[in-house]
Amino acid sequence: MPIHPAWFVAVAAFVALIGAAGFRSVPSVLMDPLHREFGWSHGTIGAAVSLNVLLYGVISPFAAALMDRFGIRRVVAGALVLVAAGSGLTVFMTRPWQLMATWGLLVGVGVGSMSMPFVATITGRWFVRHRGLVTGVLTAAGATGQLVFLPLISALAQEHGWRTPSLVVAGAALAVVPLVLLLIRDFPSDIGVTAYGAEPGDRTGVRTVLRGGAARAVTVLSRVARTPQFWLLAGGFAVCGASTNGLVGTYFVSAAHDHGMPPTTAAGLLATVGIFDVAGTIASGWLTDRIESRYLLMTYYGLRGLSLVILPSLLAPQTQPSMWVFIVFYGLDWIATVPPTVALCRRYFGDDGPVAFGWVFASHQIGAALAATGAGIIRDMRGSYDLAWYIAGALCAIAMVMSGFIRSRNAALGAPAQPSIE
Repeated sequence: MPIHPAWFVAVAAFVALIGAAGFRSVPSVLMDPLHREFGWSHGTIGAAVSLNVLLYGVISPFAAALMDRFGIRRVVAGALVLVAAGSGLTVFMTRPWQLMATWGLLVGVGVGSMSMPFVATITGRWFVRHRGLVTGVLTAAGATGQLVFLPLISALAQEHGWRTPSLVVAGAALAVVPLVLLLIRDFPSDIGVTAYGAEPGDRTGVRTVLRGGAARAVTVLSRVARTPQFWLLAGGFAVCGASTNGLVGTYFVSAAHDHGMPPTTAAGLLATVGIFDVAGTIASGWLTDRIESRYLLMTYYGLRGLSLVILPSLLAPQTQPSMWVFIVFYGLDWIATVPPTVALCRRYFGDDGPVAFGWVFASHQIGAALAATGAGIIRDMRGSYDLAWYIAGALCAIAMVMSGFIRSRNAALGAPAQPSIE
């Protein structure tokens, strides 16, 4: 074939991730409309967001194990249906518990089944050459989904209320299902090809029967939790989640509105973060193929912490040039941490790498959930989010130090040694 099938799989995965990202861009835009209509506090709405982001992480290692057991197509198609159901059913809610059940539970399980371990599974099976670059591109799909949906959702919410964008997101998730069923296959060997860039004799992409289903996720956790590398990666990624999805992704629009900025303008700025995130994450994937991953993590966390500490002084009714500098700078760093973290999990944990990364990613969402709840409480108590930005900046400094303690050589887990890039 003139085009290797791996690229078609990558395209389908990219579109599926965009569909999953659609609903995850809704909370930051609809928080104020829900507060006005129902009178729910920011803390109450933030709790639903926290459940969503918590499940988004906790489900991911089990989803990665289920992909090994039942296949990628079945798990991803089912996840998209859950996202559509959770998004669509929100139009009928009248009580906070219903927000928790739809926005929190259904959508959290759905998007969690298509989170970053899905990326690790696709790239680990289908690519040898350009694996880091493709990881960066697929990771950027979440930012692209934010870019596509956020301005649309904001405009629809302003013109037609919050129910219309919820239905639009549900329809978009359903529209991706046929593409997933048509293009995604579980292993290259299923269609008689090898992984892209695999050398003769390389077993990458050859179907492997893995038993245990979801129970395997627990088995892998018990194994990798005995290594310091896992806890250093998980701790750093918890800070990553707190300083992105949990804080900026959830509260930037609301915080900017507190300073007099129109919600549509703030949503446009957050969407612009997504534009630069695409470039930053793809570049991070390219760099991960060439530079020691722990050095990249140290750089990313340090720069992110600096930008968050400065942010409170930049918020104003109008968009100043200094705010645009923050948007570009922070956008390039938004989820650039994913490709080097995936690479380190693969290096240290071998074939268990995608599931191990699922648990590392679970810590990312635990951090995001704590930040989403904590920042909402800070806003209710103090009337502003400033303290939340400062705390996030300090945590990023801690994550930078933790990344520096990750050993550069392979962990003693029985995985084949790989050459250091240092």
